[in-house]
Formats: sequence, structure tokens, C-alpha cells
Amino acid sequence: MNIVVCLKQVPDTTEVKIDPKTGTLIREGVPSIINPDDKNALEEALVIKENTGAKVIVLSMGPPQAQTALREAMAMGADEAILISDRAFAGADTLATSNALAGALRKLDYDVVFAGRQAIDGDTAQVGPEIAEHLGIPQITYVEKVDVTGDKELTVRKAWEDGYEVVKVNTPVLLTAIKELNEPRYMDVKNIFGLFDKEITVWSADDIDVDKSLLGLKGSPTKVKRSATKETKGQGEIVNKPVKEAVSYAVSKLQEKHYI
Repeated sequence: MNIVVCLKQVPDTTEVKIDPKTGTLIREGVPSIINPDDKNALEEALVIKENTGAKVIVLSMGPPQAQTALREAMAMGADEAILISDRAFAGADTLATSNALAGALRKLDYDVVFAGRQAIDGDTAQVGPEIAEHLGIPQITYVEKVDVTGDKELTVRKAWEDGYEVVKVNTPVLLTAIKELNEPRYMDVKNIFGLFDKEITVWSADDIDVDKSLLGLKGSPTKVKRSATKETKGQGEIVNKPVKEAVSYAVSKLQEKHYI
């Protein structure tokens, strides 16, 4: 069995800041991590590898520094890593991103494609399902349990708001993972040594099977007008008055600011 895990390097959201003038993310000096849901997807692929002898390939789209995330994935136990990186991918929304990843997957031999439910820097949960649609394969989202029940068969438990659904599916299939699926492992010390001697395959837009008009800004119908962080509220006023007087005072303040 061949498993491809799509993962993304994202900013550590506890330290993300937005430039108030440009409305864009300030990435300089901000640490990056493997997207958490993608790490759950990778962990499940590695569990299947340990149980069945499957091969695990990690695939990412991003700038050259995304290799750091791919090397971490290999230190966790992935067999190979592929980075698709090209200026032609710049400005990609979820549709253009999924087109690029699907174009890379068409060059690979896969039985199962894993992805995280969503990325913490976008929270759209669109890329995984879009990849499956581009490839014409079945998809199961919100996966919280996976069992390999045959050479070409998986039994998957899909989470719903009020319960779960058990689905039997034949490969090839795309699965999107949620945090309840597992607890991702740490990097293995024995894999860390010599890690930077391992080669990461880098593909450009010319190396993948996709129409270039579907990539990057040209292939992105989504247009972001502006993004900003919520403004910090000023210090409130504490009013020590009897209840009726306090209510009257609060109403007068709201009227003064034309809220009511």
C-alpha cells in the first residue's frame, strides 16, 4: 500500500501578527510548524505503515523553507518527501492549491491520500475535498478512526456533530483527519541523525500534471479585500452606584455614544 500525506507548514498562530497598514500577515520572525490536523494525518499513515508495511510519502506546496516541515515528517517516520515549489504557485487560494497538489498526485502511485481536516491559518476545510474532486476519487472527511480490512479496503469512522458513521471504502480514497484520530508521535532520535543528508524531491510547475492557468493568482477566484486583527478594547469604567442609578448611568453613556 502506498500512502501520500498532504501537509502544510503554517505560522504558529499563538504568535501571528497582522500589519495594520497592509492587512497582511507579518511572517518575519514568526516560527512555523506542521499544521496540527496534518500531523494527525501523518501519524495515522505511520501507524498503517507499521501494521502493514505501507510506504509513506509526504507532499507539500510552499516556499523552500517548507522543507523544514518535510524533514520533521521524515524524522517521524515518513519514507520520502516531495515539495512543489514555484513562483507560479504564489497567491494561490484553496482551489489553486488543491489543483497544484492534485497535479503532483497524478504523478504518484497512491492507494490512500491523507490530509488534515483544515489548516489553522485558513480554517476553510476545502483543500482535501477539492483534491479528491480533481482526482475523481471518493473522500471521507472528519475521520476519527481507520482500520485496514482488506488489500484494497478500509473501514473508516467519520465524526458527526451528534455521533459517528462507519463507512467501508475501497482504495484509492482521500481521508481528512481530525485531532481525535490519534496523538502524533515525536521525531525519532535515530531518524534525526543524517536527516539533512536525505534528499527532498522538489518539483516546479513544469513537473506536475496540471494546466498552469489553474495555478497561483490566475487560478484563484477568491479575492481577499482586507484582513486585520481585532482592535484591543480600552479599559472599562467601574461604576459604584445603587442598581437603578447604575442602570440610568449606563443608559446615558450608551445614548451619548449613539449605541441606543
